[in-house]
Amino acid sequence: MSWFESLVLGLVQGLTEFLPVSSSAHLRLTAAFSGWQDPGAAFTAITQIGTEAAVLIYFRKDIGRILSAWTRSLGSRAMRRDPDARMGWLVIVGSIPIGVLGLTLKDQIEGPFRDLRVTATMLVVVGVVIGVADRLAARDEKGGRHRAPKQGKVLQDLGVKDGLIYGFCQAMALIPGVSRSGATISGGLFMGYRREAAARYSFLLAIPAVLASGVFELKDAMESDHVAWGPTLFATGVAFVSGYAVIAWFMKYISTKSFMPFVWYRIVLGIVIIGLVMAGVLSPHAAESAG
Repeated sequence: MSWFESLVLGLVQGLTEFLPVSSSAHLRLTAAFSGWQDPGAAFTAITQIGTEAAVLIYFRKDIGRILSAWTRSLGSRAMRRDPDARMGWLVIVGSIPIGVLGLTLKDQIEGPFRDLRVTATMLVVVGVVIGVADRLAARDEKGGRHRAPKQGKVLQDLGVKDGLIYGFCQAMALIPGVSRSGATISGGLFMGYRREAAARYSFLLAIPAVLASGVFELKDAMESDHVAWGPTLFATGVAFVSGYAVIAWFMKYISTKSFMPFVWYRIVLGIVIIGLVMAGVLSPHAAESAG
């Protein structure tokens, strides 16, 4: 991998990680359209450490409160009723599905799931799902002639059942093209949560899963002699900087704006990819980069 490739792929990772368009799909597609080797699942996981570092800094006050309250709840039954302590436990609960499925489906994640036809199909299908969730949320927010606006649920309403549903939505993002934020936020909207609440829990829920995945892949990479460490770490730094900027923008955007621009983008991109693969312009398979 060249330094220029790492710059481009780091930017792609940071710009798309928190938007409902699938960062893993865009890394795969950027490489395919540029004629580069597939950066692979390991590169994606390691560069995601950069974007998650951006989450840690952006939500540092929330995370600090949650960790403090959760730690105290370990020795105090009364503290377990504290909202921040409950959030800590619910992040753990919501992380179980992706942890189990990530280990169980590791070979598929690094192999068949990276087929461009799978990626394109997920872009379209999940795009439609996000669009439906967005329209239902907008209808509830505005109400109608014979229907009063609904007050959406906030994070204080989150329980174990909803936390697990969020977790299974997040686990769907193991397939390139799904989008972690798209799946979890739309899942939250279907369950009646406000847009800001769904987005905030989505970002908090991603922290343990992404960091664990990155560390796991980092361990394997350190045992390999075929890793371009300089470009990979550079891409991780680029992803951190660009990712932080996107979080700040997206948290403001989601509170008042529709997801429909992202929905149409996903659908059009998915259809174009399917057409290019069928025409033989793009190969659905690509060898993973060795370094």
